[in-house]
Amino acid sequence: MSFFDEADEPRTETRVRPRNPPRQRRPSGTGRRPPGDQSVQTRRAVLAVVLLIVVILIALGVHSCQVSANESALKDYTNHISSVITQSNATGKQLFGQLAPSSGQGNGPAIQTQINSTLGQAQREYQSARDYSAPDAVKTANVNFVLALKMRRDGIRNVAGEIQPALGNQTSQTAVDSIAAEMARFYSSDVLYKDYTAPAVAGALHSAGIAVGPTGVTIAGGQFVPNVLWLTPTYIAAQLHVVARGGKPAPGTHGHTLNSVAVGSNTMVSGVTNHVKASPPPTFTLSFTNSGSNTETNVVCKVVVSGTGVTGQTTLPQTTAGKNGTCDVPLSSSPPTGTQTVTATIEKVPGETDTSNNSQTFTVDFLP
Repeated sequence: MSFFDEADEPRTETRVRPRNPPRQRRPSGTGRRPPGDQSVQTRRAVLAVVLLIVVILIALGVHSCQVSANESALKDYTNHISSVITQSNATGKQLFGQLAPSSGQGNGPAIQTQINSTLGQAQREYQSARDYSAPDAVKTANVNFVLALKMRRDGIRNVAGEIQPALGNQTSQTAVDSIAAEMARFYSSDVLYKDYTAPAVAGALHSAGIAVGPTGVTIAGGQFVPNVLWLTPTYIAAQLHVVARGGKPAPGTHGHTLNSVAVGSNTMVSGVTNHVKASPPPTFTLSFTNSGSNTETNVVCKVVVSGTGVTGQTTLPQTTAGKNGTCDVPLSSSPPTGTQTVTATIEKVPGETDTSNNSQTFTVDFLP
C-alpha cells in the first residue's frame, strides 16, 4: 500500500454532541410573597409606631420639665427681689430717722457713725442683688434692679461724707446741697424699681402663665424716700435743725405756740385723764399760732405715745407769721389700751430761741 493510499483512507472520529443548556423556569405569574414576609412587615410597622410614640412622650416630658424649671426659677427670682427690696426700704427708713434727730442740732460724728452702719446694710443688699443669677426672661429687669440697689448704696456713702459739714457749727450750704443731690439719687432708684423693674418682672411672670398679685406671686413695692420734700435743701436743713442758707435765719423772730390738742371733738386737758378710742389709730389735731415775724416752711408736727413706739408726724409746707393754723397727725398704729402719756409738739424751726410753748403733754386712757 502506498503512502498516498493510507492518507486517503477515511478516519473514524468520535464526536461529542454538546448538551443543551438547562431550561430556566419562568417566574410564576401569581406575584405572591411567602406568608412569613407579610407578618414581618406588620411587626416592623408596629415597632416604628411604638418608637415614635416613645420619642414624642420623651419630648413632651423634657419640655414639661423645662417649663416647670423656668416657672420655678421665675418664682424664686421674684421672691428674691421682693425680699431684698423690702430690706432696702427698711434701710432707707433707718437712714431718714438718722437724718432727722428728734430735737436740736445733731452731733455730726455720732450721726456719721450711725450712717456708716446703715451703709454696711446697703452694701450687703447690693451684693445680694448683684450676685443672684437671674433667669433669661428677666435679665433686663435685673440690670435695672441691681442698678437701683447700687444707687442707694452710693447715695448713703455720699451722705455720710457730707453730714459732718452739714451739722457743723458753721453749717455748710454746699454740704446741704450735696445731700439734696443724693436725695435725688434715692428718688431715682425708686423710679427705676417701681416703673421699670417690677413691671418687667410682672410681664415675665404673666408670659409664663404665672398669676401675679394676691392670688399668685407677690412683687414687693415700697419707697426708699419717705417724702419728696427731702429733695429740697431747705427741707433738709429743717430736718437737721440747722440754718444753711447764708449761715443765719431771716431777721426777726421765729417760732410757734401750740395752743391746743384734740381728737375729734374731744380736746385734751392737762392734769386729768383723757379718754380716747385706741382703734382705729386716732388722729390728733394740733392747733397753733405762728408766733414769730417770719413765714416758716416745712414745719413738723409730731405726736408721741411714750414707751410704746407709736408715733405720728406731719409736715406743713408753710405757716404764716402771726396766723393760726392746724395740723392733723394720725398715729402710725393703734396704741396699747390703758393709760399712756402722750406728747404733742410743733418742732423747733431755724432761728427759734424760745421753745417753751412748743409742746403739751397729756395723760390718755386708750379704750379698747
